[in-house]
Amino acid sequence: MLGEGTMWSPREQSLYWVDILGRTLYRYHLDSGAQARWQFDEEISAVAERTSAPGLIVTLRSGFAYFDPATGAVERLHNPEPERTGNRFNDGKCDAQGRFWGGTMDFGATHPTGALYRYEAGGRCERMDDGYVVTNGPTWSADGRTMYFNDTVHQQVNAFDLDPATGTLSNKRPWLKLAPGEGYPDGMTTDAAGRLWICHWGGACVTCHDPVTGEELARVELPTAHITNVAFGGPDFRTLFITSAQYELSADQLAAQPLAGSLFAVEVDSPGQAPHRFAG
Repeated sequence: MLGEGTMWSPREQSLYWVDILGRTLYRYHLDSGAQARWQFDEEISAVAERTSAPGLIVTLRSGFAYFDPATGAVERLHNPEPERTGNRFNDGKCDAQGRFWGGTMDFGATHPTGALYRYEAGGRCERMDDGYVVTNGPTWSADGRTMYFNDTVHQQVNAFDLDPATGTLSNKRPWLKLAPGEGYPDGMTTDAAGRLWICHWGGACVTCHDPVTGEELARVELPTAHITNVAFGGPDFRTLFITSAQYELSADQLAAQPLAGSLFAVEVDSPGQAPHRFAG
C-alpha cells in the first residue's frame, strides 16, 4: 500500500524496506533472491542498521525501537510526542555520526503537527524543527555540513546548516521548490558525488540534483505516480532501489498503473554510498 524506508545492508547484501500502512518490514537478498517479512502491531516507517549490535533501529508509529530480525524481538526505546495522538513517524535515517533523524506527520496529512527529531545512542532525543504536515528525508551533503529535509505538502526541500560535532541545526532556508505538476518531494538520498536523488509523490519519477544550485541533472521515469523512497545498493552501489505506493490511487488509476506499490531496481552510472549506521 505505501512502500517506504529503503535501506541497503552491506553486511547482509540485502535490501530492507517497509509497507507503512501494511505494518510490514521486508528483506530481499540480492544474490539468492531470498525474501523475508515481519509483521508489526503498528505502522513501521524507517530502518537503519546498528553499529554496536546486530539488528536494526526502526521508527514505529509510537516512536523509536530496536528490532532484531533474527529473533523478531522489539525493544521500544522512546516516544517523543505521546500527546500528538494523531501523528505517526514517517521517513528517517542516520547521519555520519550515527544519530538517527526521523520526522513525524499528521496521519491524515492535514494538520501541521509533524516535527523533526534527533535521537542519539545514549537515548537523548531532541525536537529539532516543528510545524510540518508531512515530513520526508532527510539526506546530507557530501561533507555532512548541510542537511536537507522535505516539507512535502508545500512541494519544498529545505536546507539547514549542520554542525557535525554537536548535531545542531541553523540557517533553515528553502533549497528547492518543485514546479506545479511535478508532484511532491518524498524520500531522497545522496550519491558518492554529493548529488541529491529525490522521489516525486504524484510525479512518477526520481530526479537527481546539484547539491548547491538544485539544478536537475538527471531523471528516472517510473510507470506509476506515487514514488516514495530511494536508496543506493548492490555490491558496487550502482543500483537505485525505489519504492512506490498504491495509496490514494483510484480504481481507474490502479488499473492504468498495474505496477503501483512495486519495488523497482534501476542501474545507474554514478555510484551511491553505504548508509550510515546508528551508533547504538
